[in-house]
Amino acid sequence: MAKSILVVEDDPDIAAYLVSLFRTNGYRADAATEGPDAVEMARARRPDLVTLDLEMPRQWGPRVYRELMDLPGGAHIPVVLVTGLGGLHLMVPNAVGTVDKPFDPDLMLGIVRRALGE
Repeated sequence: MAKSILVVEDDPDIAAYLVSLFRTNGYRADAATEGPDAVEMARARRPDLVTLDLEMPRQWGPRVYRELMDLPGGAHIPVVLVTGLGGLHLMVPNAVGTVDKPFDPDLMLGIVRRALGE
């Protein structure tokens, strides 16, 4: 069965691009454009990996991260940070990787594959 990725990204174009990138490469992928929706989606169907935008309007990425980690089994979900602002990745020290916007799709896929043990 394909591994699932939850894309948490407030920019709908970037979210759609990431979902397409992951699906094209054999993953199940869904997107949430707001933090509260992401937490509910993760609660309903625990993803194998999360990509998390750190700067979102309704809820900062680090807070979403903490809420994801508080879910049952959430502490074992690898998180890849996606950010357009340098230094923000330091707010989530346990992330398995950080990708700066604009990002190279091969770099993103490499981080995802390593995090999923592929």
